[in-house]
Amino acid sequence: MLPISIFFNRSHHNHHRYFCNFLPYLRKYISTCSQSEPIEVNLSHPIYMIWGSNTGVGKTLVSTGLANSVLSNTNSSQFNYIKPVQTGFPVDSDSRFVYNKVLECFTRKKLPITLFAENHAVRGSVSVAKELFGFEFENCDGGLRDLCWYEEKRIGGDVEGGRNLTSKLVCKMLYGWKEAISPHLAAERETAVAEDSLLLQSLQKCLGYGVGEEVDIGKDLWTVIETAGGVASPGPSGTLQCDLYRPFRLPVVLVGDGRLGGISGTISAYESLKLRGYDIVAVIFEDSGLVNEVPLITYLQNRVPVLVLPSVPQDESNNLIEWFDESQDVFHSLKETMLDAHQQRVCRLQEMPKKARDIFWWPFTQHNLVPEETVTVIDSRLGENFAVHKVRKCEYITQQFDACASWWTQGPDATLQIELAREMGYATARYGHVMFPENAYEPALRCAELLLEGVGRGWASRTYFSDNGSTAIEIALKMAFRKFSYDHGVLKFQDENAVEKFFEFKVLALSGSYHGDTLGAMEVQAPSSYTGFLQQPWYAFSVPSTKEGAFGLFLDPPTIFMSNGCWNFSLPKGLQSKKLKPEDTAFSSQSELFSQSRESSDLAQSYSTYISQQLLLFSESEFSHLGALIIEPGKMILLWLIHFHLIIHAAGGMHMVDPLFQRLLVKECRSRKIPVIFDEVFTGFWRLGVESAAELLGCLPDIACFGKLMSGGVIPLAATLATESVFDAFKGDTKLMALLHGHSYSAHAMGCTAATKAIQWFKDPVRNQNIKAEEKKLRELWDAKLVYEISSHPAVERVVALGTLVAIELCTEGGDAGYGSVYASSLVRKLREDGVYMRPLGNVVYLMCGPCTSPDVCSQLLSKLHREIDEFSQIRAKPLRSCEL
Repeated sequence: MLPISIFFNRSHHNHHRYFCNFLPYLRKYISTCSQSEPIEVNLSHPIYMIWGSNTGVGKTLVSTGLANSVLSNTNSSQFNYIKPVQTGFPVDSDSRFVYNKVLECFTRKKLPITLFAENHAVRGSVSVAKELFGFEFENCDGGLRDLCWYEEKRIGGDVEGGRNLTSKLVCKMLYGWKEAISPHLAAERETAVAEDSLLLQSLQKCLGYGVGEEVDIGKDLWTVIETAGGVASPGPSGTLQCDLYRPFRLPVVLVGDGRLGGISGTISAYESLKLRGYDIVAVIFEDSGLVNEVPLITYLQNRVPVLVLPSVPQDESNNLIEWFDESQDVFHSLKETMLDAHQQRVCRLQEMPKKARDIFWWPFTQHNLVPEETVTVIDSRLGENFAVHKVRKCEYITQQFDACASWWTQGPDATLQIELAREMGYATARYGHVMFPENAYEPALRCAELLLEGVGRGWASRTYFSDNGSTAIEIALKMAFRKFSYDHGVLKFQDENAVEKFFEFKVLALSGSYHGDTLGAMEVQAPSSYTGFLQQPWYAFSVPSTKEGAFGLFLDPPTIFMSNGCWNFSLPKGLQSKKLKPEDTAFSSQSELFSQSRESSDLAQSYSTYISQQLLLFSESEFSHLGALIIEPGKMILLWLIHFHLIIHAAGGMHMVDPLFQRLLVKECRSRKIPVIFDEVFTGFWRLGVESAAELLGCLPDIACFGKLMSGGVIPLAATLATESVFDAFKGDTKLMALLHGHSYSAHAMGCTAATKAIQWFKDPVRNQNIKAEEKKLRELWDAKLVYEISSHPAVERVVALGTLVAIELCTEGGDAGYGSVYASSLVRKLREDGVYMRPLGNVVYLMCGPCTSPDVCSQLLSKLHREIDEFSQIRAKPLRSCEL
């Protein structure tokens, strides 16, 4: 144990002394900093970060001036100054500068206020500890040491009108290094690196109300955090500070540079912060006689106020007290600007739920079931986490993991998010938007190349860009119908746009599948809540007693799931047979499910017979054809519906279609020259653990649709890939033979640029630690033991875990199931309170991460879900499993 001293400097007896009874509390405080806690920002008082456009531009002077302005009020005030990273310590100490100068200013002003000031140095390198305490440390192996260095002073005390007003200044330096160089270099040379997570957790602890003290709610409370160096200066670990502190996304005061070259530096710093989503409320800098404020005001176009401080005396003997007096009006204006911005921010957050309910029309939402207090206000996101506004004892911003991947689009971690923002900004600045037909530009060309080299590898030769998944599906259908017509001799033209006879095309699809919300995409879905008269009166379902609609033939597929630790099957009525062996319908691992050896099993024969029978039952006339097969390979089909006669569990949820069934269905359609469409809008780009779900099936399509994760989920973009033979079906001597389809934003530069970056990033094992390069797949993200335990829970009906998704169907009583069920609502509310943002699918809850999400994070999420299911099941009456009925 190190001998630790705490230094005091009291006005009434100025001497050093040890204060050992304070040590246990400080040690307890420091130890809690290493505990993992979500980032939270209290909104009950202003909290700001002071950033500099460069080093040496006066950040500490601005912090001191603000502290003087706040504490000089005639009301009781508290000003917290935090310096997370300090080099050159203890010779150079910004927290001590603020501490000393505020005391000097108060002594000079003789205000009718008692000021209690304290200064802390919390942790530092061994070199710093030796410098502070003046002796060597035994058994020292380097690293960071608890300093627990402390000084305090009290001045003033005049009584005004019988009231003794007391204000408080709390200054803290969290991590210090001796050498006066960049933090990453100092940390490396002194063998004392503070990891990013440790630094953020320490800062989180300091954003309370002071060491061991509850603040008086009536106090005028402010907190200022001053960074080190410039905006993009590295922190102790080497992470740029603008990235390091981004999880807090605290509003910013930018200290600009009034010197020669300062305009450029200030604008660069401003843009670097804006690129990362920071709110800058003011720019302030010292007047160096170059009138830098004029071009800065012009550039900023009155977006933020630009304040100019008087020139700082260069005489080192000048204590700057007169300069602070001269600058007090500027600092008062800055304080008022900051206070106004804080109040406006809080007001906007408070008003958003009501405004949203009054003017939004949310998709998939019954507004009568959404009270104002349940509206989630999202202040920002960073990587996988939302920053949401909450009200408990006070208002605050806290983190929630986006466990539904924002409608399954999101995949970037925090680093990739910044990369995408930078790349899209570049694309916008370079291109804006440009026409696509008959034109070529780099983002679209590079994106198309990557698609064909990746998800289209080995089969696709053409890329057709569109806006979103639904439109990609409709384009695929057009392609498939033309290909079918071409292969089956339907194209016998009388003139440019007419055939000799009328032909009707239908689509072969799976019951419960979902391909989007546009009218055409809806027509190739089996009847559901979405296709009923209330939602789509145009939907053509002419044969209610069968699985045949006016535009589709829908097969009931077998699904697989985990229950009691084992993978099991749910077979539709047409596939149930006493001849099937137990080993054909139960597996111990996912690898067995996807094995090609299953094609020789009795179950495979049963599948083939079923598929052939269903196709034969289709009343195909001379003019009616199955023009395409569309499936979602390997996908957990979203049975969001109350089924008409659906045999698959009748409840809905996320189910995984047996890959063997899909593979045999593709094989049968190939033999009949029916074009095969893979809908990979959801499954593509590692969502199921591989780049393309076609890899799971072991077969290839003629046409495939991609979206969502393709662009990293930050901007709409979709692509329909096709073989050369599909493309050839559109060749001809007239334009009317071409694919006459398009969108204003086809292949837009921002989307293609984002997709290029995301596609490369996700598959790069250097950038994405989850990629197993030799196997070309993601490592297991969900803890197998936890999945097994959850699947065996009495409150759980079944579980599916694959790639970035784990879905859990809860046992229900009676008809309390399906998409319209609110059975899981209380469970979802508890998880949101526990930092996990979810949206249930009826009685199904699911967790979805991104391809870059750490398995440790996935385990934490799964543990939370397991714990909440335990509590949930104890509150509600436990229903019997269907297998126990």
